[in-house]
Amino acid sequence: MVRPPSARSVVPGPGRLGLVEPTAPAELARLGWNDADSVELLWALSRAPNADLALRTLTRLADALGDDWAELDSALRSDTRLRGRLFGLFGASSALGDHVVANPDRWKMLAGGTALPDKHTFTARMLDSVDAEPEPDGRPGRLIHRAGLVGPHAVAALRTTYRDQLMLIAAADLAAVVENEPVLPYLEVGALLADLADAALTAALAVAVSTVIPEGPCPIDLAVIAMGKCGARELNYVSDVDVVFVAEPADARASRIAGEMMRIGTSAFFEVDAALRPEGKRGELVRTLESHVAYYNRWAKTWEFQALLKARPMTGNLDLGRRYIDALSPMVWTASEREDFVPDVQAMRRRVEEMVPPELRERELKLGRGSLRDVEFAVQLLQLVHGRVDEALRVPNTVEALCALADGGYVGRDDAANMRASYEFLRLLEHRLQLQRLKRTHTLPPPEDREALRWLARAAHMRPDGRKDALGVLESEIKRNSSRIRKLHARLFYRPLLDSVSKLDKEALRLSPDAAVRQLAALGYNGPQHAMEHLAALSGGASRKARIQALLLPQLLEYLGETTDPDAGLLAYRRLSDALYDTVWFLRVLRDEPAVAERLMTVLGSSAYVADLLVKSPEVIRLYADASTGPRLLEANPPEVARALVASSSRYSDPARAIAAARSLRRAELARVASADILGMLDVPQVCRALSTVWAGVLEAALDAVIRGSEQSRGPAPARIAVIGMGRLGGGELGYGSDADVLFVCDPLPDADETEAVKWATSIAEQVRRLLGAPSTDPPLEVDLDLRPEGRSGPIVRTFASYRAYYTQWAEVWEVQALLRAHAVAGDRELGTRFLHMIDEVRYPEGGVSQEAVREIRRIKARVDSERLPRGADPATHTKLGRGGLADIEWTVQLLQLQHAYRLPALRTTSTLEALDGIGAAELLSATDVELLRTAWITATDARNCLVLVRGKPTDQLPGPGRLLEAVARVTGWRGEDASEFLDHYLRVTRRARAVVERVFWD
Repeated sequence: MVRPPSARSVVPGPGRLGLVEPTAPAELARLGWNDADSVELLWALSRAPNADLALRTLTRLADALGDDWAELDSALRSDTRLRGRLFGLFGASSALGDHVVANPDRWKMLAGGTALPDKHTFTARMLDSVDAEPEPDGRPGRLIHRAGLVGPHAVAALRTTYRDQLMLIAAADLAAVVENEPVLPYLEVGALLADLADAALTAALAVAVSTVIPEGPCPIDLAVIAMGKCGARELNYVSDVDVVFVAEPADARASRIAGEMMRIGTSAFFEVDAALRPEGKRGELVRTLESHVAYYNRWAKTWEFQALLKARPMTGNLDLGRRYIDALSPMVWTASEREDFVPDVQAMRRRVEEMVPPELRERELKLGRGSLRDVEFAVQLLQLVHGRVDEALRVPNTVEALCALADGGYVGRDDAANMRASYEFLRLLEHRLQLQRLKRTHTLPPPEDREALRWLARAAHMRPDGRKDALGVLESEIKRNSSRIRKLHARLFYRPLLDSVSKLDKEALRLSPDAAVRQLAALGYNGPQHAMEHLAALSGGASRKARIQALLLPQLLEYLGETTDPDAGLLAYRRLSDALYDTVWFLRVLRDEPAVAERLMTVLGSSAYVADLLVKSPEVIRLYADASTGPRLLEANPPEVARALVASSSRYSDPARAIAAARSLRRAELARVASADILGMLDVPQVCRALSTVWAGVLEAALDAVIRGSEQSRGPAPARIAVIGMGRLGGGELGYGSDADVLFVCDPLPDADETEAVKWATSIAEQVRRLLGAPSTDPPLEVDLDLRPEGRSGPIVRTFASYRAYYTQWAEVWEVQALLRAHAVAGDRELGTRFLHMIDEVRYPEGGVSQEAVREIRRIKARVDSERLPRGADPATHTKLGRGGLADIEWTVQLLQLQHAYRLPALRTTSTLEALDGIGAAELLSATDVELLRTAWITATDARNCLVLVRGKPTDQLPGPGRLLEAVARVTGWRGEDASEFLDHYLRVTRRARAVVERVFWD
């Protein structure tokens, strides 16, 4: 018979309780919790983070208690606080559940209204566990004891007692998940854990003293300084505890005591880490106070002063510890005035971000974007900047420091409150993850592990909101808080600056002028006063655009702060904003498409070259967005762009206007290519090909326009003209600062007078050169004819027949070598092709060039090396003429072409890289040698291009260590922390290439 709904049992079944393990019914029966009297217990059990785990642990505990189970069962039915603590603990931490099962009477520590221990109680319990007594000298402030228990038994006793105290904290922290118990505030949890860590290491020190000095009083004054989260009293459940040791005297016994304390602490409690001491792990474990002071005065880096923000005496000789803090604290608050403060801070931040593997960045609570470290970094930086003049900011705890910054008007109150809430939420998740198995972790479970995430949601006290279950709420909260931290990170630094110069929010706290200047200087601005003027110009006033700028600028300024020249970037952004003041789309795109904003600021803060181009070609900024197929900056096809350039200029009859149209399209294409280059979207060969293609298009457009103008005024053209690209243009390897080396060749029409035809062609070539080379704010368009026959003394234009006669009869070796890179780039295609076929016999001579020609090539190269290097240039780092630079590699490749191209068609190419491929395939050089030359050519070309991008003008000399070198290294994509490492890399690559050149070219 079917039971009617009204007859449903009042005892919930396992399914209704969320118990899914098949053993659950038997376990409930074992506990006697399958009757109506146990309903309240059962529903409480169902609220445990993992009800199955809690039930299984309770069953194990019942077995361990035996006849004493009845006492616990009775207590659970009457004591809701015990129920909340025990069920919460057992459902959240298998490790602490195992601890209680191994020590069955420990449940009594959770019963009744017992308050949580204070630091004094923690210390007494830990010391009692090893029968420790104070050292007999009786000096106040000397927290040094002598343990009666040493060796493995001491470690075991310490471990058990520590777990007991940790259990008390965790149970109180988790009780509110199950029962209506007070929520333990985050600050209190961190402080309790730090107090317990202090007590634990006090006991470990007592054991260490007895171990090292078994008899007599301890003659060593040893202070243990807590650093990091323990020093700030915001410790995790499972964390390294960072310490520094100060001793008087700092002798071998002091080092042995410190080392023994670390060993005992690591064995019994947690990893005790002294890596923050002077010189890190390479430094002495123990130093005197005087030695510490000397080190920080002379050698310490910025991060070491930042670490001292959280330093406090924790145990040992507390008076000595306080003297340590008093001696070093003044140095901490002047660290922001150090010359290397800004680059050190930026390097630290990049290093932290790069430590996280890409696949974990979205799951990393501590180090990823929008993580705990973002909050801590921001707060500590603002403390270092403003704490020099405001002692209220000199607090070690992150949350308390954030509140102090808000109270002082250095950050907005709402921003501080939101940042605090997000920080405490992520710390809560971190605590819950660590409690599960008492393992150090900061990583969320992977998205596919729904069960682990569901457990975390319940352990973090997530509740369904009517639309999502607890897991759905957790996932949305993680995204919301991570995103909020990313946004607030920018607002925390820059919102107060903007409030100080705009009048949009009358209630906003405003930084004083001095504070604003300090803050901008610490954020990387060399001219903070000018930066404030730019911010006032951009966001001042009550116009709608000023309001939008005020909303955008915090994030834009943060992006700029990541670049090597935020001052130049901010000025460029102001110029761009002024130029686009009357447009509607510009600010809307920056507001609605974060990728565009970030990419634009990266480019503006990295490249003077592109900043100038964008002011005149702002439409390129639209290409910074992403399309469904990828970045729009990569959608353009360079040959199509060149054809469009020619077509656009052909609409104008006036040559000047036609060339102006070509310049405009070239400007936009240069901006596109350079932007994609800086953003790491194009490799070096792609950049060179794109630049060469657009240069060829400009030449084609200019030549067409001038011929068209001539025909309109003087009648039909008497000759055909072709433009032959030479050098890098002919090789398709132009850089941003390269001129266009060309030859002009003409062929008179059958009925034309040859003299008049050449005269006409010469006037056309001169006009093309003059119009393209006219002064302009654009990157120059210099047409160079120095590679023509007879050089500068030869005619600008020759007929096809004249070229053939010259090259077959009078061409010198250097002219034959130059023809290796000749390629038709503009003008009459048929004539250009005929010219190339004609010179093939010259540049690829049957049997290869003679030994006499080889000797001449070497002589010329030696002369170039000795005479062409500019005065004062460093031959090791000159990208073009330096050792292992572009000239070395290209001359070596060209010599092999002259010797072997007649029999190896793969060498009949104008491209250096393609020729190297052919050399490798023909085994003229080993694969290793080819790769060394290729790497050096790409490295030198990249460095040369990036020099132009950064400085905005052509140059071939790499700078020495400094800000300019860092800027060049960053634009090349170098990811090392130190730009000097990039320079070392360049020198290493070119040195290896030079060795190949010495062996191949000169032998």
